[in-house]
Amino acid sequence: MARALAQAEAARREAEVPVGAVVVCGGEVIGQGHNGREALAEPTSHAEILAIRQAARARASWRLDDCALYVTLEPCVMCAGAIVQARVRRLVFGCLDPKGGAVRSLYRICEDPRLNHRVAVTEGVLGQRCSAILKRFFAAVRGSDTNEGSG
Repeated sequence: MARALAQAEAARREAEVPVGAVVVCGGEVIGQGHNGREALAEPTSHAEILAIRQAARARASWRLDDCALYVTLEPCVMCAGAIVQARVRRLVFGCLDPKGGAVRSLYRICEDPRLNHRVAVTEGVLGQRCSAILKRFFAAVRGSDTNEGSG
């Protein structure tokens, strides 16, 4: 999770929402990423998607069935779907996302018995640190927002 937090810090430095993700297989990092929607002007450029893409390229396979994904924030619907589609074995995330989380908060996509693959989920790893970087980022954004209430 420390590597995922480093990716989140990289996102923050680039004025992206500070979320980071790392894919680990056999003890080796084979994919990593941080949010890049602003820089890439591309709505699917979430940390998890970028890390999964890199890992799939490294393995020359879309199947990541013996891999774990570490991410600082609970994945959204899109990312949870990608995690299931990539057959990720285990998801470890830092903090909940009550407004958009699709693993625990709003939905339970990774463990939905109607789907053909389920993902083992561990939540709360370094959760306070993961939450703190997001809170600092959004406080700074709100502090620089000249139009109060837009957002």
